[in-house]
Amino acid sequence: MNKLLLFCISITVFSGFALTKTPFMENSLPAPLNKYGIFDHQTNVGQPAISGTVAYDPGMQEYTMEGSGTNMWANADEFQYLYKSIQGDFVLRAHIRFVGEGVDPHRKIGWIVRNNLNADSPHVNASVHGDGLTSLQFRRETAGETEEVISTDQAPDVVQLERRDGVYYMSTAKFGKPFTTVKIEDVNLRNEVFVGLYICSHNPEVMEKAVFSNVRIIKPAPKDLEPYRDYLGSNMEILNVETGHRKVLFNSAHSIQAPNWVNNDKELVFNSNGFLYRYDFATDEISQINSGFAVNNNNDHVFSFDERILGISNHNQDDGGDSAIYIMNPAGDSLPRKITKDGVGASYLHGISPDNTLMLFTGQRNGKYDLYSVDVATGKEVQLTDTENLDDGSEYSPDGKYIYFNSNRTGNMQLWRMKPDGSDPEQLTFDTGYKDWFPHVSPDGEWLVFISFPPTIEFGSHPFYKHCTIRLMPASGGIPTIVGYIYGGQGTINVPSWSKDSKHIALVTNSN
Repeated sequence: MNKLLLFCISITVFSGFALTKTPFMENSLPAPLNKYGIFDHQTNVGQPAISGTVAYDPGMQEYTMEGSGTNMWANADEFQYLYKSIQGDFVLRAHIRFVGEGVDPHRKIGWIVRNNLNADSPHVNASVHGDGLTSLQFRRETAGETEEVISTDQAPDVVQLERRDGVYYMSTAKFGKPFTTVKIEDVNLRNEVFVGLYICSHNPEVMEKAVFSNVRIIKPAPKDLEPYRDYLGSNMEILNVETGHRKVLFNSAHSIQAPNWVNNDKELVFNSNGFLYRYDFATDEISQINSGFAVNNNNDHVFSFDERILGISNHNQDDGGDSAIYIMNPAGDSLPRKITKDGVGASYLHGISPDNTLMLFTGQRNGKYDLYSVDVATGKEVQLTDTENLDDGSEYSPDGKYIYFNSNRTGNMQLWRMKPDGSDPEQLTFDTGYKDWFPHVSPDGEWLVFISFPPTIEFGSHPFYKHCTIRLMPASGGIPTIVGYIYGGQGTINVPSWSKDSKHIALVTNSN
């Protein structure tokens, strides 16, 4: 639910170009002329006796590296490096794994940030060793001694290295678990540095191999960014919830949000700057959906289970700028029809009943937000919840037996479910380390996927541009598992985003 008045955003952003692949996919991945994916170059640092290699698989968006090298320690390093140059703050993240048992237990893979490509360059290195040792290593000055901060994490397969205001944070995890983080505050590398993946065999006569997937280089939001006025670019991704593997379909300098997977998994629908767009998997083309006068749509668009109805939340000047709920033909060949009444307060759509007779929304009524249903035919509203705090993100289960939602009625934003009439509310998550939002039920009714924000965000908020996780749990309750480590938030999965096979979701992540 987006409670700011998105109608204030200019709707002229998309004028002047054809609504096909070009506007959103100007920075598409994989880059067709770049054999190293998102990186610029590869090299052997320190002249190891055996030269390494790099292979990029554009279909899987994975990198396979082979490398040798005596060591990465003391006053100089030898390793195989896949890198690009970058300035300012950044977040580097990848899933990593060695191939084979290896020879030396001190073989290393990870991320490294360097001033230059000399063997003795100052650097910061997020290092995972063959024996599981995980450490944040660093060299303060040229040809200086290498130092390290050892993590309590052992043999992680997800590694993140972040530079924020001159402080370096290494966050690692076994896939599915929360990050363990260590940091160093007094290593002064240049503003412009090389960043990249590396492999070192710790044996000059041996070649080791590793695979890197879900590789992301993120430029985070600057401190002075003003939400809902300033925006970062967006990546449209698909995520396999069974394996955690992600693929970037396209990226854009525009803010894109809230993808639905529709048309028998052949298309995605998403919103951007008040309009709705359709992405075609077969052609990689993007086209605008004609929504008539509704040109200030927020990211609460929902398809009915049978996809015969498209519900939208549109900020209409006739309603004083408040969000109101409409339905329309998904083909865009007729004008939207308003469902909520005039002058009742803001309404933010989140779900449509399996029989297409009711719509669920978060309504601002009587000075607060609660969950309501509205009859599609008559516009009659029924209040389903009545709490002092915020209830939001409501969605029907495919069988219509439950409504899932998030609420901070017990002091922290958690997931809940209740009967369709609002009775028998049942809490499903009990987190203190997360704030859980937007539960989406898989088409087979077995699973919930949702976004979890860090505990430091404001009470009742789901902001842009935060370190978040995508988590999965049984629809009846249970222990959530992380299936995605992301930089995103608002707009990432605000709407139902499952594929029909209940194996994938679509999501939006962000980078400047």
